[in-house]
Amino acid sequence: MAVAQELKRQLEVGGRYRVALTRAGDQFVPLRDRVQRAQAARAELFLSLHADSHPDPSVRGASVYTLSEDASDREAAALAQRENRADAQRAGLKLGDQPDQVARVLVAMSQRGTVNESRRFAETIVRTFSQQGVRLLPRTHRQAGFAVLTAPEIPAALVELGYLSNRQDEKLLSVRQHQIHLARALRASIEAHLPPLATRKA
Repeated sequence: MAVAQELKRQLEVGGRYRVALTRAGDQFVPLRDRVQRAQAARAELFLSLHADSHPDPSVRGASVYTLSEDASDREAAALAQRENRADAQRAGLKLGDQPDQVARVLVAMSQRGTVNESRRFAETIVRTFSQQGVRLLPRTHRQAGFAVLTAPEIPAALVELGYLSNRQDEKLLSVRQHQIHLARALRASIEAHLPPLATRKA
């Protein structure tokens, strides 16, 4: 939340961007509501920020995910399943239609070119993070069926900022200077992918 708020502050300096957060504080918002809020705001990009845990406490570093019906690897599939299932349980939803829903969304996204733009956005984040010295996982850009990335018309990426199961990552994520550094790298990624309003053509 602190990184998201700092990113919003940095992006809005000088009126360069309009930023809408899906929540203002530490409260639960179902994944589908987050998607709907992004759609209601007519967002041009959707960024989901996370700090997850991993069964292996030695695993640390940032990673970026985009939507895919077929996961790029087992870890990506497991992470998407955990995220989707935790949300569904808390919101009292059933996940029976999840694979079909992702497949339908991917068709719509492909027709609009959103899939490719999401991938380009993810690659920009990976490149910018690397340039700015943010520690990254191997195979940094991964794909899986994340429910939070299913707005067909909005390019979207999910960024794992680090792992709370790793002592070094956990400590860093609570340090204000590191939060600012992560927000700065995310801002640079967004600026590289989506120029500020004032510099775009009509």
